[in-house]
Amino acid sequence: MVKQGNFKKRLGYLTFAIVLDAFANSLMINSNMGSAVWTASAVNISNLLHSTYGTTLFVYAVIVTIVNQFLLGKFDGHIFLSNLVFSLPFSYLVGFFSMILDPFHLNALPLILRLTVDVLGLVGVSVGTSIYQRCNLIQHPNDELAYLLRFKYLRGSAGWGQLISYTPPVIIMIICYFITGHILSVGIGTVLAMFFQGIVIGFSDKIVLPSLKHHYSF
Repeated sequence: MVKQGNFKKRLGYLTFAIVLDAFANSLMINSNMGSAVWTASAVNISNLLHSTYGTTLFVYAVIVTIVNQFLLGKFDGHIFLSNLVFSLPFSYLVGFFSMILDPFHLNALPLILRLTVDVLGLVGVSVGTSIYQRCNLIQHPNDELAYLLRFKYLRGSAGWGQLISYTPPVIIMIICYFITGHILSVGIGTVLAMFFQGIVIGFSDKIVLPSLKHHYSF
């Protein structure tokens, strides 16, 4: 049985990680140097369907939650519900922070500063993901997908798990491009996220709150 004090500590870490991850995603969006892959994909769908970031991210999350159940090979009520519970506040926090950051006009900063903001956002996303995965309470379905691939199919490789999980959003961005003729929120930050986010997550596992450990059972 998990001790009450330990649960409260992990809940606190989880809350911090959700806010950090949402804010960091917003930094990447507003810097206009390339968002994290899933977020960039959602931005393009949002533009195509004329829906809000928050609503698009949440619907996206529901679909991925269902896909995760197929990857598990069985219905897991805890994972299904926890994915949805995580997605709702996170999705709208990203939209909220993006709105808060709009007056700062981060996309108008000199190129080197925009790139710095974007890279800081990517590091924040990776650190936040690492923390809430190890809290072992709830996590975003997109990260659950990478987590399942990492530990169930790829022998614990964070880099490969993250990279392969990006296949669906990349395909969707390509489809959006062919429909609209342009692509949004894709840039150097997106490329860096695609190839390095998993590596930064694996590194963060070791140096950021190392007392938190992964718990998996598949």
